[in-house]
Amino acid sequence: MSGDGTAAGSHSGALLIAGVDRAAVAVPFGARLRAAGVPVTLPALSAFTQALGSAPPGDTRQLYWLARVTLVRRQAELDAFDRVFDAIFHQAAFALDPPSRRVAARADDSDVVLPLPADDAEEQDGTGLPWHTLPRRVEPASEAGDGPVLPELLPSAVERFADTPFEELDPEQMARLGEWLEQAAQRWPMRRSRRVELHRSGGRVAMRRTLAESRRTGWEPIELRRQRPVQQARRIVMLTDVSQSMQSYSTAYLHLMRAFARGGRAETFAFSTSLTRLTPALEHRSAEVAMDTATARVVDRYGGTHLASSLRSLLASRHGNSIRGGVLVIASDGWDSDDPEQLAAVMARARRRAYRVIWLNPRAASPGFAPLVGSMAAALPFCHDFLPAHTSRELSDVFDAIAGDRGAC
Repeated sequence: MSGDGTAAGSHSGALLIAGVDRAAVAVPFGARLRAAGVPVTLPALSAFTQALGSAPPGDTRQLYWLARVTLVRRQAELDAFDRVFDAIFHQAAFALDPPSRRVAARADDSDVVLPLPADDAEEQDGTGLPWHTLPRRVEPASEAGDGPVLPELLPSAVERFADTPFEELDPEQMARLGEWLEQAAQRWPMRRSRRVELHRSGGRVAMRRTLAESRRTGWEPIELRRQRPVQQARRIVMLTDVSQSMQSYSTAYLHLMRAFARGGRAETFAFSTSLTRLTPALEHRSAEVAMDTATARVVDRYGGTHLASSLRSLLASRHGNSIRGGVLVIASDGWDSDDPEQLAAVMARARRRAYRVIWLNPRAASPGFAPLVGSMAAALPFCHDFLPAHTSRELSDVFDAIAGDRGAC
C-alpha cells in the first residue's frame, strides 16, 4: 500500500462500524502497530476511538485516513502503518459489520467473512484485550471456558453486609470481613522524623549537597538542591475487651487487630481479668490459624473486666514504650469492675504518652446512648475520638481516625 492512500480506496465496501465496540477495533489495531514499530500512544488511541464515534467511516479509504491522521506522527512510520493496515483490513477481511449483519451473511452464504490468522484470532474475539467495557459473551453451559476471563465488575462482597452489626454476621461473612480488613489497613499514621531526604519540592536548601555539586561550576551554586523531612510510621497499640459483655464483637475486633499486626508496626493485646499479648499469634499468614492461636492464648476470655489494671500493666511493661508517640486504640463497652477513679488516672497517663487515643464502643450506636457508665464517663475526656465501630462501614471511620483525618472530639 502506498502512503497516499490509493490502495486504501481501491477496496471500498460497506464496512460500517455501527453497533461495533470501538475499543475492540482500536486496541488490537494499536497493538499490531506497536509490534510493527509504530509508537502508538494512549492519547492517540483515545483520539482514534473518538474519531470512529464522531465520523464513522463508510469504507476502508475513509477508515485509512481516519487512522493515519490520528495514529501516525512521523513520515518514517508510514510504511509500517500501511503494511499493518493492509494485513488487517484487506488481506484478513477484518469484520466490522454488526453481529446481526454477519449472522445474516452466514445464513445466505453470500458474503463469507474470512478467518483471521492465528496470531490475530485472540484479538478478534476480544479475549486478549485488557478492557472491561467489552460486551459480555455468554457461553452455553456445556462449553468450557478455556480462554482468559475478564473480571466482572460486581459489588464488593463486604458491601452486602456493610451495615449489618458484627453480632449478626455468620462465620463466612466474618472471614470475608477479615480479608477486607487486611487489605484496607494500608493507611498508616505518619510522623516527621529528624532525618531528611533530597526532594525537588523540599522546603529547605540542602547546603552540603548544593556546595558539593558546585565544584563543577567553580564553586558557584548554579542549581539548589532541596530537602524535606523523612516520614516514618507511628506505632499502633490496640487493646480489645474480650469479656462476657463484648463476646459478640470480640471476633471482629480480633480480625482488626490481626490487620494491624500484619502491618509490622503494631502491638495487640486482649484483656478481660488480665492482659494477654497477641501480636505473635496474629502475625500468622493464615487467618484461621491466627484466630485459633489467639483464642487459645486468652485463658480468661468471657470473664470479668479489669480495664484499669490491664492498662496499668501495659504501661508498666516493656511494651508500654510502644504507646509513646503512637496511636492507642481501645475497643471496649466501658463496663469495668475497677473504680472509675483508677481508670481516669491510668487514662491520663496513657493520654500523655500517646499521640492519639481512640475508643471503640459498639454500644454507642444504640439509639439514645449516653456514656453514663462510671468507667466510660471517666475515660471519655482523655479520648481524641469516640467511635461506635459496630459495622464494616463504621470501621472506615476508624481507619480515618487512626490516620489523623478526623477532628478531635
